[in-house]
Amino acid sequence: MQLKTIKTIEAQLVCLTGLHIGAGSEEMHIGGVDNPVIKNPVDGSPYIPGSSIKGKMRSLMEWRSGQVQEKPLSWQDWINSSDKRVFTILQLFGVSGSNDLSPSDAEILGPARFAFWDCTLNKAWIADKVRQKLPICEVKYENVINRITGTACHPRQTERVVPSAIFDFKLSVKCLDDDGDRFVKEALKGMKLLELDGLGGSSSRGYGKVKFEGVSIDGEDISSRFSSINPFAD
Repeated sequence: MQLKTIKTIEAQLVCLTGLHIGAGSEEMHIGGVDNPVIKNPVDGSPYIPGSSIKGKMRSLMEWRSGQVQEKPLSWQDWINSSDKRVFTILQLFGVSGSNDLSPSDAEILGPARFAFWDCTLNKAWIADKVRQKLPICEVKYENVINRITGTACHPRQTERVVPSAIFDFKLSVKCLDDDGDRFVKEALKGMKLLELDGLGGSSSRGYGKVKFEGVSIDGEDISSRFSSINPFAD
C-alpha cells in the first residue's frame, strides 16, 4: 500500500438557516446567552470544527449503510457483517485505538482517508458584514409550550451564526494505490448528505441547513458534477 497523492476538496459552505455548534460553558454569566456558539479564542469569530463535520458526515453515511448502531462502526462490526459498506466507512474515517487491530488487519485497512479542516468564516463575507455594520451572530429565544394550557415555559436563549454566513470548507482525501477516485466520490456523496440533512444542533427544528457552492478538487471547479450527485446511488 503506497500513498500516491492527496486530493483537496474545497468549497464555500453557505448557511441557509441559523447555525448552532455549541461551545459549552462551565461558568454562569449574568445576562449571558444560555447556549453560545463555539468561537476562535484569538479573534472571537465563530467557526465550524472539523470534528463536527466529520462526526455528522460519518453518522449519515452509517445510517445510509443500514448498519448504524449506538456507537461508531468498528473493525469487529466489519468482521461480523462482512458488509463492504462498513469496510468503506472504516477506510474513510478510520477506527478508534480501542479496536486494537493486528498488524495484518491494520495493513488491510490502511490509514483514514479523510482529513477534515476547521472551517473559518470567509474573509470577504466578514468584510462585507463589517462594512454594513451587520451582526455575525444572532440570539434566538425559544421555549416549550404546555399542550394543555397553551402557555410558554422553560425559556432559553440559543446563539446562532446568522443565515447567509459563508465558511471556507476544506477536506483532504488520501489516495493510496488506485482507490483515490472512489473515495473522492464518497466524499462528495457525504457532502450531499449534509445538504439534505443539516449540520450542528437542532437540525430537526430548522437549524443548520447548509449548501456547498464553488466545489473544486485540486483547484478544478466541479460544481456541475457535484449538483448532479445522488448520495444514495451505488
